[in-house]
Amino acid sequence: MLKKLALSLAVAATLTSGAIAGSHSKKVPFALDWKFEGPSAAYFAAIDNGHFAAEGLDVEVSAGKGSLDAIPKVATGAFPIGFADINSLVKFLDQNPTAPVKAVMMVYDKPPFAVVGRASQGVSTVKDLEGKTLGAPPPDGAWAQFPAFAKANGLDMSKIKVEPVGFPTREPMLAEGNVDAITGFSFSSYLNLVRLGVPEDDIKVILMADNGLSLYGNAIIVNTEFAAANKELVTGFLRAVAKGWKDVIADPKMGAEAIAKRNPAMDVALEQRRLQLAIDANVVTDYTMANGMGKIDPARMEKAMVQIGENYEFKNQPSLDAIYTDEYLPTDGSLMLK
Repeated sequence: MLKKLALSLAVAATLTSGAIAGSHSKKVPFALDWKFEGPSAAYFAAIDNGHFAAEGLDVEVSAGKGSLDAIPKVATGAFPIGFADINSLVKFLDQNPTAPVKAVMMVYDKPPFAVVGRASQGVSTVKDLEGKTLGAPPPDGAWAQFPAFAKANGLDMSKIKVEPVGFPTREPMLAEGNVDAITGFSFSSYLNLVRLGVPEDDIKVILMADNGLSLYGNAIIVNTEFAAANKELVTGFLRAVAKGWKDVIADPKMGAEAIAKRNPAMDVALEQRRLQLAIDANVVTDYTMANGMGKIDPARMEKAMVQIGENYEFKNQPSLDAIYTDEYLPTDGSLMLK
């Protein structure tokens, strides 16, 4: 993997230096973790409402294919900035300790990792999972946390049948009764099931963060070589992102409509609900209201890394400094949500 990274970085160096040399335009490709859905609204609001432009940035947002997707893109320099699950980043850096990628702004202070079941199929609580079939996409961020979740709740894994499923088939399989529960992001799986016609009172969301896990969720990540050469650019990017989030928190309908401009086939009302779920459960928390967006509590992250170690065998002792830095966060008050 490291050899591949080195080769990719050699190729990407030309792209990165080109981006720096042509900094008058300041084009910034940004890699999302997933499709253009409600929770991605803040980045499009930052474009449409002029926050990126005010920082001299021309940002192009690209969709992703899962929680792991953006990390190698940013590590290789194919994208200078991305959005990814910090728990996956911890493991990636353990396997590739010299990879130039690091988190610089926490967005999902409370992660959306969840198990979603159906009451009609006997899954309403954590313990109900025993004796049932769980559908889990192997690259899924929520599935990656399941061993620690199971341990925290005393689940007997020998009593749970795990069925590997694809992202596109995950919710349909639960809707059709082919599995009894699935792992996924709370706001995505819930509303995907609603769209498939599953009665809302039949959908049971078991949020891992409310059941024993101290983990953080998705963060803005950067290629550290790019960031070191473009510190003001990265800080401006983060400031614009924070303003975009504040815009959609204040007006979720506007946020959903911003996504619809890029994805005309989407259900605006449904994505507005998905965005609101993400805001209420993952972005606006007691911690972010008190401290603003972007920061990490070191004591909590230490506990989180212990729990990651219950899912994964570390090759090296994990270090917060190797995973996250607050050096690029703006200090002008723009991160505060109040």
